[in-house]
Amino acid sequence: MTPVALFELVLVLLAAALALSLVAGRLGFPPAAALVLGGMALALAPRLPAFDLDPDLIMVLFLPPLLLESAYFTVWRDFRAALRPILYLSLGAVVFTTAVVGLAARAVMPDLPWAACFALGAIVSPPDAVAAKAVLARVPLPRRLTTVLEGESLVNDASGLVLYRLAVAAALTGGFSAWEAAGAFAWLAASGVAIGLVLGFAVNAALRRLHDANAITVTSFLAAYAAYLTAEAVHASGVLAVVVCGLMLGGREHETFQAGVRRHAVAVWGFVVFVLEALVFVLIGLALRGVLARMGDGHGLAAALPLALAVTAACVAARFLWVYPAIHLSRLFSRREPPFLPAVPLIVGWAGMRGVVTLAAALALPIGFPGRDPILLAAFAVILFTVLVQGTTLGPLIRRLRFRPAAPLADGQLDTVMARVVVNEAGLAAIATLLHPESGEPRHPVLLEQYRRRVRATSRLRDEGAAVEAERDAHFAAALGAVAAGRAALIGLHRESRIHGSVLRALEAELDLEELHLRRMAGEAAGHGG
Repeated sequence: MTPVALFELVLVLLAAALALSLVAGRLGFPPAAALVLGGMALALAPRLPAFDLDPDLIMVLFLPPLLLESAYFTVWRDFRAALRPILYLSLGAVVFTTAVVGLAARAVMPDLPWAACFALGAIVSPPDAVAAKAVLARVPLPRRLTTVLEGESLVNDASGLVLYRLAVAAALTGGFSAWEAAGAFAWLAASGVAIGLVLGFAVNAALRRLHDANAITVTSFLAAYAAYLTAEAVHASGVLAVVVCGLMLGGREHETFQAGVRRHAVAVWGFVVFVLEALVFVLIGLALRGVLARMGDGHGLAAALPLALAVTAACVAARFLWVYPAIHLSRLFSRREPPFLPAVPLIVGWAGMRGVVTLAAALALPIGFPGRDPILLAAFAVILFTVLVQGTTLGPLIRRLRFRPAAPLADGQLDTVMARVVVNEAGLAAIATLLHPESGEPRHPVLLEQYRRRVRATSRLRDEGAAVEAERDAHFAAALGAVAAGRAALIGLHRESRIHGSVLRALEAELDLEELHLRRMAGEAAGHGG
């Protein structure tokens, strides 16, 4: 395939991903599942050119920015508070799933060497951060449960990839050492965390000295790739390095970035993450073409199908077998663990979606690896089942169980409405101290009255709640109507050539910010009132 043809194919895939995302949104279907199905349809298209996926390129291109973005918006306090269950899943569940899948693969295909069986188990054992984020973003879950599931998917790639490398080495060399495995895991984790910490400090220090929004945004992207590539160069965990770096950047962004820079970075990152997530799921579906081509005739596919079904069933069952006792043991050994609802193990067990890491690890198996083609088919079957079946049914299951996403506030904590009162009172106090030295009267009376109105409005909403709902809706409707009228007048002035295009853009930006602010206030107030 020529470079031009490859570029044209990427454009086709991006257009297909956009169309599938829009259709999924209209139908209420999880975008990840729709994109995988679309990729499968493209894979079966007769005239589509051959497209070989480079596993190393997939890992390097997609994982660092997607992991950094997920870690960036992870609240460190929540992550630290849920560290015990996160480790139970990211370490214990991965090892247990690897063992169960390896035993199941050996039982179905006795000719497959033990090391190859456990390599397959390591490939399918870690749930994927990209898939988890894509699915969990659309379902209402308690904050702690979401933190556990997303935190697990951020960390477990390290343990899964260690087991994968050791199993592949054992299959190719015929040797395995438990001490070597423990040492490799310790080095991978410790050095990955250390590299993430060092780069996190360095990047934060650099960002504090930058003021250009484009330079800051590009630096944040480079940080993701620098953390991953640096760690991989010294055989450390690139995943953990990116996650730690992202946690550090996200924890300092409120002090490091100015408002304009933050909005710019959020917009650019949102666009890039959408493109990468869309493409990665389409590529997962598209990988079916290579798998089917390598399987040859129908006899090869039929021979490998029992392995794919057994591995998929073992993968799902192993997670449930681990989750139920692990949650109860967590409560037994630590009374500080908050109580959980009986349905929590069911949700955690059903939320193990696999994705790009499983695909890349399977494709990275060396040519000539024992049972490579059946392993590829089994890995692809696990991805399909977890994304298409679990991903599409997780939302209805949670809604049927009637989870309440909002957890009760801890002592001394404030919700959004309460915190807004404190913020407005602080602003009012700052304005009230600005007095004319001669008369002692307020220096900015109009601004002072504006903040007084804000304090009265937010205090009333805090105290009366639902009683002001109708009045609140009318207020925001009137305010948004005023913005719409102002926008129409501004566009009319430009059409009549009474203002320059630069004036239009400047005032339009102000109206955009005002409208976004009003809509956010209206949505938060409605959520509080409801």
